Amino acid sequence: MTDTNNSAIPKAMIHVIDPERDKTFRALAATSGYLKAQNRYKILLKCTQCETTMEKPWKCSKCRSVLYCSPECQKKNWPTHKRVCHEVEHSSGVLKLVRMFSVNPLLMMYLKVAIVLDCNLLNNPRIGFEVPFVARVDIAFEPSDIFDFVGLYFDDKVVREKLQGMVQVNAMTPWYMGMHGAPPLTPQRLNHWHEARAKHNAEGYTKDPVGLLEFSSAGLSRDDRCITYAVSVGCHISPVILEMAMEREPFVRVCPFAGTRFKQPMSAETCLEYINIHIRADTQNQLRLRTEMTEHDREIIRAAGRDENEEPARFLREKMSREIMYHNIVRQGQGASSPETQRAKRRTRPRRSPCPFCGTWGCKGLATPIAQPNIRVCVTLDCEKGV
Repeated sequence: MTDTNNSAIPKAMIHVIDPERDKTFRALAATSGYLKAQNRYKILLKCTQCETTMEKPWKCSKCRSVLYCSPECQKKNWPTHKRVCHEVEHSSGVLKLVRMFSVNPLLMMYLKVAIVLDCNLLNNPRIGFEVPFVARVDIAFEPSDIFDFVGLYFDDKVVREKLQGMVQVNAMTPWYMGMHGAPPLTPQRLNHWHEARAKHNAEGYTKDPVGLLEFSSAGLSRDDRCITYAVSVGCHISPVILEMAMEREPFVRVCPFAGTRFKQPMSAETCLEYINIHIRADTQNQLRLRTEMTEHDREIIRAAGRDENEEPARFLREKMSREIMYHNIVRQGQGASSPETQRAKRRTRPRRSPCPFCGTWGCKGLATPIAQPNIRVCVTLDCEKGV
């Protein structure tokens, strides 16, 4: 990304095309048929009122964040729930998207490696056996087109009305016994962990650590309150995952401009980056992790660009600071909240136009985590031939 006029919003964006990206994705990704078959068996939810396990829950029609097994249980729980119930705007089918994520073997493999590294499982043999661990995974939705993301981040009014969004992991927050400053688990969470531990013991996994995995997604109520939608499930860590975490085999990446390979050390952060890159590479929605973005999804990105401190916006900025593809966007956005910068942005709006080098409207593709030698670079927005 280049900044020719020292303004906050970029005049040109360089986007990498990897000719082998789609082939690499197909080689690694789970098929839609496999994911659909597995989706029937994962994430059995419990009724908020009676804690009965259920496959097809009833939702509170107002906040859509609380689940019941029947209308009767919903009525019994209403005196308690009404104090915190707010009408919330969520992306369509958040629960379904979480289910599709949880049955994806590649995504869950790297997510669990990140959990092992962040929850101290390699250093404390009691964690996952005698005491629980919990990983809160904050998911959000970004435009599948990086140019739409840039437009939202810099509050460009020309962004399209309807945007296809994709699931992205913005943050993972670990909790384990002995962690500095960690609050005690609630009795409900502790009981949930004991049930998960007992279930996996009965299935023959007595030698494997088990914790809780909580998928969290922020929603916006009509009175602009930020409401969190969370789904908590048992998290079984297999010996293969532990071995991967111990070996820490680095990721091999490709420099977008020179085409040279470099190694990126494996850490919890780079595992999350790999997950996000894999989802972004799914242009045909094979993983079933795409949906139309809501206004609240857009506002989180705008709030991150304005440097606001609400948790969803802060998580997004932290993700952008640690993932390679956002680095130039972050640099361009530094100081973008000042009035002078805002006026400069309005004077220098980028013009969306087809790239004369490859003839497409906004070159698609990103460098994959797998080393690929054949890379060509196109300049989009205010394109210049011959780059």
